[in-house]
Amino acid sequence: MPDKQYYENEEQPQRALLAGIDTGEFDPEASMAELSELTRSAGAEPAFTLIQKRPSPDAATCLGSGMAEEAGELVKREGLDLVVFDRELSPTQIRNLEKLCGVRVIDRTMLILDIFALRARSREGKLQVELAQLRYLLPRLMGQGASLSRLGGGIGTRGPGETKLETDRRHIRRRIGSLKAQLKDVEAARSVIDKRRRKNGTVTVALVGYTNAGKSTLMNRLTQAGVLAEDKLFATLDPTARALKLPGGKTVMLIDTVGLLRRLPHHLVEAFKSTLEQAATADILLNICDASSPEAREHLAVTEELLQSLGAGDRPVIPVLNKWDAVEDKTLAPRLPGAVHISALTGEGIEALLSQIEENLPEKTFEVQLLLPFSKSGLGARLREEGAVLSEEYVEEGLRLKARVDERLYGLVKEFDTEREAHG
Repeated sequence: MPDKQYYENEEQPQRALLAGIDTGEFDPEASMAELSELTRSAGAEPAFTLIQKRPSPDAATCLGSGMAEEAGELVKREGLDLVVFDRELSPTQIRNLEKLCGVRVIDRTMLILDIFALRARSREGKLQVELAQLRYLLPRLMGQGASLSRLGGGIGTRGPGETKLETDRRHIRRRIGSLKAQLKDVEAARSVIDKRRRKNGTVTVALVGYTNAGKSTLMNRLTQAGVLAEDKLFATLDPTARALKLPGGKTVMLIDTVGLLRRLPHHLVEAFKSTLEQAATADILLNICDASSPEAREHLAVTEELLQSLGAGDRPVIPVLNKWDAVEDKTLAPRLPGAVHISALTGEGIEALLSQIEENLPEKTFEVQLLLPFSKSGLGARLREEGAVLSEEYVEEGLRLKARVDERLYGLVKEFDTEREAHG
């Protein structure tokens, strides 16, 4: 009797047509490649790409009427499920395009919001995503009627659409007010933690940079944090903080943050301002970029621009060219002063990166020779935990130590410094 074979029903990803217009504002090919990556990150498959050169978007359909009809025919002929536009569309444009194509039409902002809704894990992340989605939705309610009263499944519908979403303006405004209040509470709680860190002299180092540059892989390499590290855009959305002990003994707080993107929608920058500001107030910033990307230099510039707008221009920024192992022609990679070349995957260049972090610490560490009496041996444990003990031996008078300390730690042990005059 032949063996029975069982087949699992797998849900096929939605197949999408990516559409955009070239008005000369930005590189359409690069932007479309990014849209393709975003579409994959949302769980759909980019099947066809369509770019039309135009002086400006058509008010009715974004594309010219002829090209829009062509797009509709392509969607029907190929049995596509979705159309994704590489710019923000008006409600009128969406409505007209959906009539022509017979499938759901979403724009770049809706796609990014959808990915954020998919990735948010923390309470703050979920609140921020819902706030951004509702702010985006509010001006688009007019004329949408019943089509928005209940959001169905599929890309562009996650987040607040997981439950029935009443589109009454007052209801949404009330919900926006409630989300803002809840976010203020979360921010206040985080502010207390940040103040405590500063009071304790904790130095913070933030990983910032373009999405998919390898920040989470680097975080895991440095701290074994177990942060989700996938080859997807916006794999990390919620900030993660972990302790990192540097070779010189100083322990710093390493913060992984949401990835950035060119033309990041205003709604997202606003909603995630508190999270981005947390990175901007760090003592040291690591601007991570994918060195193997032909647009590495532009990616670094996008991050720098956002950090400037958040008021972080005065912070030490270390450019980190990650994925160096994947760079085939090293001569074509960006040459930047103070840049560190690393591979978070293989560990190449990590020691040089840690040295650069130490070089930029607001409080430098220095070596001391100490003789701790036996009655103060508890300070030895403190030095091992918060500094770096380079050598130690028990002698008749107590515990002789050579240690690396910062000013704060030195204040606790300076009376036992055998070379006190040398350290002021």
